[in-house]
Amino acid sequence: MSRQPHPHPEHRRRWLIWTLVAVPVALAAIAGGPWFYARFLAPDPAEPLALSTPGPTETAAPPVDEIEEVDGTWTVAAGSEAGYRLGEVLSGEQVTVVGRTDQVSGGVVLEDGSLLEAEVLVDVASIVTDESARDAYFRRALDTTTHPQATFEVTDPVDVTALEGATEAVTVQAPGTLTFHGVARPATAVLEVQPTGSDQVEVAGQIPVTLEDFDLTAPDLGFVTVEPTATVEMLLVLTR
Repeated sequence: MSRQPHPHPEHRRRWLIWTLVAVPVALAAIAGGPWFYARFLAPDPAEPLALSTPGPTETAAPPVDEIEEVDGTWTVAAGSEAGYRLGEVLSGEQVTVVGRTDQVSGGVVLEDGSLLEAEVLVDVASIVTDESARDAYFRRALDTTTHPQATFEVTDPVDVTALEGATEAVTVQAPGTLTFHGVARPATAVLEVQPTGSDQVEVAGQIPVTLEDFDLTAPDLGFVTVEPTATVEMLLVLTR
């Protein structure tokens, strides 16, 4: 029986050196993967949802027709968005997570210069971030099969008479009820309202939330810790 030739000593030495270098590097990559992602690969978080502004080449906002009469029924239209913003600590690195969806509906009723009724509905299961694994966890945690929608409903009248004749943003606070994960809690939305036409307005809003108030526990998986508070964001295009 022929004997297999032994590797040349120089080849064996190179193989040993490569092994001594490659194995620790591979182990470090596995152990430090989340840190490496958070430090170098994680995308910059999207800016908060906000009212539209002139583009960088424009010197002034385009002219906008004044809203002479705010009363009436307004409907959430195409171009609306909603989602959440929260903080994570990923292997010691701070990361801001932003989830968004354009599956938003609802409506608003104004009478005598007051916001009497308003309901915004968001398809929670369609909210996505930059990581599909995180989105899957998010849907399981919120049990979107049982509770597919989140809603915000105004509970007390809000004075919006400042919108009549306005050509720039007006800020109001809207007390209401925020419902998701099958739990309803009082919440106040801070809203910026801007006319963009005689029959169209934009509304940018934020609602701070504490996860445990909605029977949610901020996960702590060792290498990733989720902050216990978050912000619900919305940008609504209303037409009538």
